Amino acid sequence: PTEQPPVPELPQFLFAVHFRPPHSKWRSGAMELPSGNRLNPPSSSVSSRRRRQRFLSEGGRVDRISALPDDLLLQVLCRLRCARTAALTSAVARPWRGLWRHLTELSFREIAPDALEAALGLVARPAISLLEIDIPEEHRGEIDPARVSALLRTAARLAPTALVFTACGNCSVAPIEVPVFHRATSIKLEVHNLCLTPPAHGLEFPVLERLSVGGGYAFDTDEFIQRCPRLRVLEVGNRCRLHKIKVHSTTIEELVVSDDCWANGIDIMAPALKQLKLSIRMDSQFSVSFSAPMVENLWWDFSCPSQNVGDDGWRMLHLSLWKKESVNTLRLTIDAGPLHLIRRGHAFGPVVSNLLGICTFIQKLKVDINEFTCTGVCPPNCPCEQPQNWRSQTISLWQLLKKLK
Repeated sequence: PTEQPPVPELPQFLFAVHFRPPHSKWRSGAMELPSGNRLNPPSSSVSSRRRRQRFLSEGGRVDRISALPDDLLLQVLCRLRCARTAALTSAVARPWRGLWRHLTELSFREIAPDALEAALGLVARPAISLLEIDIPEEHRGEIDPARVSALLRTAARLAPTALVFTACGNCSVAPIEVPVFHRATSIKLEVHNLCLTPPAHGLEFPVLERLSVGGGYAFDTDEFIQRCPRLRVLEVGNRCRLHKIKVHSTTIEELVVSDDCWANGIDIMAPALKQLKLSIRMDSQFSVSFSAPMVENLWWDFSCPSQNVGDDGWRMLHLSLWKKESVNTLRLTIDAGPLHLIRRGHAFGPVVSNLLGICTFIQKLKVDINEFTCTGVCPPNCPCEQPQNWRSQTISLWQLLKKLK
């Protein structure tokens, strides 16, 4: 009988937690990620020309898979889309031992932080195309700013062209400096309850085109944008807490602020901006400055929990503004606050009249009036009737008349 090669020692990070292989699709030799992007198989620097010996299985049959060149074996491992699963193949036969360390796309999921640091230290390539790190939420107690900083520095040393980093901390406002990723064109950082700052000493992300940040504290959009001279897409979401959304950029073409991020103002000056989506909770000192002459698709959704917009009787609750097929549409939700509009029969005519007088460019107008039973009337000199001559005012909506004709 032929002596079988010994089972190699497996990396310790394989046993940190139970793994769940991800679901991915492969078409025409390329991987289709959940995001819709496609990754081509790697071109490995591991030699694929060496002659392999004939490996025998337990039944005495030739192990033809293990006899394949390293480049082909790496393509097999790449399709697993999981570093732990790829490393488990080290137990199959000697040719697989440590082969995962040469992959150009590495995804680490469901791995404890200590084991993750050890696994990253085993990667043999000086540069990779994709690095994905997802630390389980059950390890939140082990995630502090120092640990996240160390992991990001290690990730930067691997020089990925695309980085996805997900971690959840314990409400720390201590700053975490994001190191320079000099080859990265895409970075996604989901850092719940943590505070990110750009690289020190004015260092830049020289080729970064897409940046996505979620869940962070006091994220400064302006500071990061100034460090990204080629940035085209900026996404901020997952209830990220912002001071002010300041975007002064000649390169940004798409801006998305979603999931009800808190902000105290908007300051946008982006001549190349074409796509804009904002979903914001307005702080008490909210202000807006906006200039984007090339915008094509526009969607604003503002909620006002503090109800600080309005006069003594009327308060704004919600405002939506969107642009579709070159038509701007505005939807405004107003609350009468202490006036109890419905119960006491207050008038909303003056407010509507004032808005129509401002928006004289309206091309389409739809008015929905719900039928409610009023149980009272306004007291004398009620603020809702101001100005008192609103019933006799004339409003000219020339654009609307053109559409009607």
